[in-house]
Amino acid sequence: MKRKQGIFITGTDTNIGKTVTTLVLATLLQEKKVNVGVLKPIQCSGQDALFLKKSLGINDVIDEINPFFAKDSLSPHLAFKRSKKKIDILEIKRCYRTLSEKHDVVLVEGAGGLSVPIKDNYLMSDLIRDLDLDVIIVSTLKLGTINHTLLTVQQARTQGLDVRGVIFNEPLRMKKGILKKTNPNAIKKFGNVPILGFIPHLNRFNKKEIIKQCFKEINVSSILKKKETFLAKRCEADDKEYIWHPFTQMQDWLKDSPLIIESAKGSYLKDVDGKKYLDGVSSLWVNVHGHQNKEVDQAIQKQLKKVSHSTLLGLSNVPAVEFAKRLVSIAPKGLKKVFYSDSGSTAVEIAIKIAYQYWQNIGKTKKINIIHLAHSYHGDTLGSVSVGGIDLFHKVYRHLIFKTIKWPTPNASPFDDIVGFKKEFLFSINKMETFLKKSHGKIAALVVEPLVQGAAGMIVWPKGILRRLTRICKKYNVLLIADEVATGFGRTGTMFACEQEKVMPDILCLAKGMTAGYLPLAATLTTQRIYDGFLFDYKDQKTFFHGHTYTGNPLACAAAIANLDVFKKEKTLDRLKSKIVFLERELKKFKVLKHVGAVRQKGFMIGIELVADKKRKKEYSWDQQMGVKVCQKVRELGVILRPLGNVIVLMPPLSIAKKELQELCSATYQAIKVITEND
Repeated sequence: MKRKQGIFITGTDTNIGKTVTTLVLATLLQEKKVNVGVLKPIQCSGQDALFLKKSLGINDVIDEINPFFAKDSLSPHLAFKRSKKKIDILEIKRCYRTLSEKHDVVLVEGAGGLSVPIKDNYLMSDLIRDLDLDVIIVSTLKLGTINHTLLTVQQARTQGLDVRGVIFNEPLRMKKGILKKTNPNAIKKFGNVPILGFIPHLNRFNKKEIIKQCFKEINVSSILKKKETFLAKRCEADDKEYIWHPFTQMQDWLKDSPLIIESAKGSYLKDVDGKKYLDGVSSLWVNVHGHQNKEVDQAIQKQLKKVSHSTLLGLSNVPAVEFAKRLVSIAPKGLKKVFYSDSGSTAVEIAIKIAYQYWQNIGKTKKINIIHLAHSYHGDTLGSVSVGGIDLFHKVYRHLIFKTIKWPTPNASPFDDIVGFKKEFLFSINKMETFLKKSHGKIAALVVEPLVQGAAGMIVWPKGILRRLTRICKKYNVLLIADEVATGFGRTGTMFACEQEKVMPDILCLAKGMTAGYLPLAATLTTQRIYDGFLFDYKDQKTFFHGHTYTGNPLACAAAIANLDVFKKEKTLDRLKSKIVFLERELKKFKVLKHVGAVRQKGFMIGIELVADKKRKKEYSWDQQMGVKVCQKVRELGVILRPLGNVIVLMPPLSIAKKELQELCSATYQAIKVITEND
């Protein structure tokens, strides 16, 4: 077999014949010359694991086939508690990895059904998710079959599991008659699930009997075939026919075969062909705790059963209220009010409008100008484009946007001139103070990306710059807008970048990681002072006339609450510290590469700048597309990255394991070396 597989065998009930089904499938696979292994991770009484080992003639040691055994015929959480034993999920994973290395296919048999508790707050379905396996459901033909089977299929899908199909087993000989004719078709129709075959009642469990009775009843090839081969081609054709992709030259897109993602788990994405890729950019800087995080999944599912959307125009909703309170409690001190929207662009646009209208409302009508920094990026709406400083993205819209003051700050050197960069930056800030001393009466706000200017190529600010800007703004009564859309929720090593220099902005913009990468949600936080600047009589018409249909969406807010819960439960920020240090060590290796000019890092935000000639300080031209070529190469190595021009960006999920970080860095290093040194 070209690709190793694992399949989890579960049932609609106990005593349904999961072990017999496992034996039959394994025997039929062996008949097709497939090297098959079995795993019975948890067993409560009986000798199922030993029976499988002996019947199949497998040489694996019994402790790997069945790492956890309890003598009582009870649910695992009770049986092992009575036996005073603990089930170690990491040990089960180790056994599965060991067996996977020995065999082409590993059949994993569960104990009971999907919702059977293994231990506190951990079900059989959680184990399947952690092992990243597809499910085959074992059912039997009797009254109640349709209901029990459809409920099991629904439960599996609700838990984010892929159901490969249903197999019917006959534990006791019985007359099937109309049941066999009608039940499978009903389950196939109403459950939209394949029927994989039938196992008749077996008097003997030897190989000869199994092949004689089951070979024609079960199509083993269809079981091994995870997805229909036409899915990728169909999706590719329809994508090119109907979708216009963002930040993409579609003429180039139409020439290539696109990567189409179908599912994800942890730090990995999986395409329609079943190939896994490490998500090196957190699905565009948003994923925090990994894909299919149990707590976030369940929070959304729970809220889905209550209300999916209710407007905040004239109403409120429970998740929006709860999350606003939680957000204020962790935000920089002094931020008291939350205005919801649905993207980083809108969060910034709202901040600009609030800052402008605040001064108008309180009578400072000359304060109308907004300052932003060169090389800044704050989004794609016309308001946020107006405060953007990257010509590549913004110059085409110059006749549509409003006038702002673009302050000349230095770009980070592609050749790692840190001392010169800091000197230039301080000089620029000193000039800004001189300017504000004379003109602050006309300046409404300064908008910045604190600590890291992301879209400009991960420009990391010298220490103290943010604190200095904050002090200047407060001195001259200019509102400071901190755009933490990219830097917020742990990306720089602290919950918010502003914390690292102990500054309090007047307005804070948040999005991306707010819902752990699940749903669109953004927020603009302000001080009480600014909020009070909008409290007038209705007749004064000084309301903040701004809002969005999905403002404060309950589903998104439920995900955001769960996001904060996971931060606390898993001590995400504490665990991040050692990963950042590990990453720093790995990134030092890149500096020896001939065509890496600079490596910039702040926490989990990394930019690796490619240059044509390091000694002569020559940059690659834009049309050489070196960043694109490296990211194409790294994809071949099982990693997804997206460049910013000649800068390779690494921004993995905060939950990523060190082993996965090693994989990310190794693949990126290899791709850069191959492309730049052989080009």
